Amino acid sequence: MTSMPAAERLGFHVKRAEQALQAAKHATLKPAGVTVPQYAALLSLDENPGISAAALARVCGVTPPTMNTVLKNLQERGLIERTPHEWHRNVLETRLTGAGAAVLAEADAAAIRVERALAGEFTEAERAALTEMLGRCAAVLDGVRPE
Repeated sequence: MTSMPAAERLGFHVKRAEQALQAAKHATLKPAGVTVPQYAALLSLDENPGISAAALARVCGVTPPTMNTVLKNLQERGLIERTPHEWHRNVLETRLTGAGAAVLAEADAAAIRVERALAGEFTEAERAALTEMLGRCAAVLDGVRPE
């Protein structure tokens, strides 16, 4: 028997909410033909044109090998282009193509509906408090993670 039931563990509730968010986004992104990690990459590329795969992996919260798979799939579909960096030939800069921007627009409209539905459950003060508390959660967990 455990000394702390799941219902008392904050991590259990955070994970449950995160899984529900991912499932909702997965379902809503399906008509656009992208997965949640692909959408995250497209969105980040739109905000950071030319970003490297390694930096994109950090921004999206996935491992570099996972991001390479995501980028390979997006490139095969013609949604992104990767070109050698002007000075660092072993670094590939990644950018959206016109087709990628169109898919992102469709996917983002769907994802925004999910985000707005979630935000609509809270008052402005509650959203601000939740954002602040989740930031504190991340900071504490970053601090307790073994090196």
